[in-house]
Amino acid sequence: MDKIKMTTPIVEMDGDEMTRVLWTMIKDELIHPFVDLKTDYYDLGLENRNTTDDQVTVDAANATKKYKVAVKCATITPNAQRVEEYNLKKMWKSPNGTIRAMLDGTVFRAPIVVKGIEPNVKSWKKPISIARHAYGDVYKATEMKVDGPGKAELVFTAEDGTVKRELIHEFKGQGVIQGQHNCIDSIENFARSCFEFALDTKQDLWFSTKDTISKKYDHTFKDIFADLYEKEYKEKFEKANITYFYTLIDDAVARVMKSEGGFIWACKNYDGDVMSDMISSAFGSLAMMTSVLVSPHGYYEYEAAHGTVQRHYYRHLAGEKTSTNSIATIFAWSGALRKRGELDGNSELVTFADALEKACVDTVEDGKMTKDLALITSIENPVVLNSEEFINEIRTKLEQNL
Repeated sequence: MDKIKMTTPIVEMDGDEMTRVLWTMIKDELIHPFVDLKTDYYDLGLENRNTTDDQVTVDAANATKKYKVAVKCATITPNAQRVEEYNLKKMWKSPNGTIRAMLDGTVFRAPIVVKGIEPNVKSWKKPISIARHAYGDVYKATEMKVDGPGKAELVFTAEDGTVKRELIHEFKGQGVIQGQHNCIDSIENFARSCFEFALDTKQDLWFSTKDTISKKYDHTFKDIFADLYEKEYKEKFEKANITYFYTLIDDAVARVMKSEGGFIWACKNYDGDVMSDMISSAFGSLAMMTSVLVSPHGYYEYEAAHGTVQRHYYRHLAGEKTSTNSIATIFAWSGALRKRGELDGNSELVTFADALEKACVDTVEDGKMTKDLALITSIENPVVLNSEEFINEIRTKLEQNL
């Protein structure tokens, strides 16, 4: 068959460790044989980020603004151990945090539901989607170590020279300080994206913060959601027969565990990071969740919600076979290809993306899967495949679907 043509490239952001290995396998086996792939390539592997002083991450984000659609491999956010392991110049910030700050918008994450992989939470009957604010908070925080006694203050100097200050703490000894921020425009974009997504998918929307403790910071989020809902979305939600619900983050966690699912749970940046891993793992596997950053400016960045699978990578380097689940990374590619096709009016590319996702689901439902799924599946006598075998089985299904 002739390869599907592309008119506009996708921004491709390569990554680290085992997911980088899978990245190449996916392109070689599942994309290149069927699509005349056009990408604007950026190597976000930790070594190259270190070599370029992380400029490559900024360049990739700017390219996404140009081409509108990006696909990203999982990347390392270095800690002290990684600085030593990779001989880094400094402890570089999260590339995801940098990209999300530049693109703004909301990260929507939803479990990939497959027959035979039942949720660990018995009450869950429908998928739960996480809407994660993609800007600010701890990911844009400024931090400082305190060496001894002294006074820490939060100071804001307005353009006219007016100064506001609040006491943070009177230190009697050593300590640490962290300053977080957010922007009203970004919070409003977050809220609007959540309301629009709820209407598009006909799902109830939950939003949770800790406004009882954070009476200014978190309360601002709560107020913006409430005001926007009352002014613009209440009537639309009632017409669509869906609801908007606000509660405290701890109450939301308790309610989620007793719910049937089938709703969107909107969270601040860090809360969304944590809860999306909990939701995906409880639905089956961290490798069974889609993730897309949707910017109000019309940018889309698709990625896997999990990490770089470090433990499997070290086994891979030792020459051992791994059984690493590549579905979330494949769905990142299919999501980006589908969006590229939609924006370019390329129906063949959209059809291919649908077929690729169906091939993944069909392979697992046929009882052929990686070890993480075999350990939890209700399918009898599953065939456990290594990383390469699993991708090859998906290719066989893909060829049948096409």
